[in-house]
Amino acid sequence: MSELVRYIAQNLVDQPDQVSVQSREEGESLTYELRVAQEDLGKVIGKQGRTAKAIRAVMAASQTDDRRARLEIVED
Repeated sequence: MSELVRYIAQNLVDQPDQVSVQSREEGESLTYELRVAQEDLGKVIGKQGRTAKAIRAVMAASQTDDRRARLEIVED
């Protein structure tokens, strides 16, 4: 799943080498932290969060187990 999020984000931003995704388990859920360059933050979030919602929808559709997956876009 982290590779999927990384692939989507790298194709959206101007600096794909700055994209990183880390996952951590929190009980019954997995949280994926997406980090991009400061200039690319708006491209990953999108207008009114539409791009971020679309990434989350793709994550939900590709989920293979019963654990809940969350996406956090982290600003450094």
